[in-house]
Amino acid sequence: MFKSAVRCGIFLCIISQAAFAQSGFLKSWEDRVRATSARQPSWAVPVVAPSAVIVQLARVDFVHQYTSTHTETWNYDNGKGVNFIPFARTEFDINLPPYIQHNTRTVHDGAGDMSFVAKYRMFAANEGGNYSTAVQVAFSVPTGSYKNGTAVSTITPTLVGGKGFGKFDIQSALGGVLPTSSSNTIGRTIAWNTVAQYQVGKYFWPELEANASYFRGGPNSGRNQVFLTPGVIVSKIKLRSDPKDRLGLVLGGGFQIATSHFHSYNHSVVLTGRLVF
Repeated sequence: MFKSAVRCGIFLCIISQAAFAQSGFLKSWEDRVRATSARQPSWAVPVVAPSAVIVQLARVDFVHQYTSTHTETWNYDNGKGVNFIPFARTEFDINLPPYIQHNTRTVHDGAGDMSFVAKYRMFAANEGGNYSTAVQVAFSVPTGSYKNGTAVSTITPTLVGGKGFGKFDIQSALGGVLPTSSSNTIGRTIAWNTVAQYQVGKYFWPELEANASYFRGGPNSGRNQVFLTPGVIVSKIKLRSDPKDRLGLVLGGGFQIATSHFHSYNHSVVLTGRLVF
């Protein structure tokens, strides 16, 4: 009887210590995220373009594309996932494979590629200086089925910067999609995204994005593709009254319009939802 009580006490002690350690780990993580976020502008993450700040959130997007031949394509998730801030100034993203529905008998539906992003915020200041610069590297894995992804893995280094002027800010990102295979069948793509945002009231961030791609090598070599994307972000709707609690909901949407002679689709509707934690 006594030995059983001792074993039970030891077991409960181990559980309580583990719970305390976990609680301490989560609190340290939350404190680090709050401190890191406080040292940068509180801009809304754009609908399409990469953000110049680092964020911790779960994100899902839905994209509905329309071509000149009246073909419609749904992209569920659009390669989004969960963004973490594991260290000061650092963000790590796990982006799940999207599911692509073509709505045509000639092309199979299926999953796209999975990707990972490591991002480091080099310089930033909150509303006092209102600027942020970051560098990120994305790595994609060719997990796509039925040619819904790339044939090889890719690495995409990107430089992102932004400057705010009161409630107005401009963010721009320049990067290159580089295949890792020596048999380069997909070519290289230079991606340049620029967004202008203005905060209206407490929650609304209307914006205008320019999303440009320049193809070098591959089937579209020498071609350029540009979309203008007016949109709006509602950020953020707090889910708890505690001012220190980060939990909140962000919603948004945009309408991409092709403005270049060459374009893979005419226009698309982009819907996005994010859970900040």
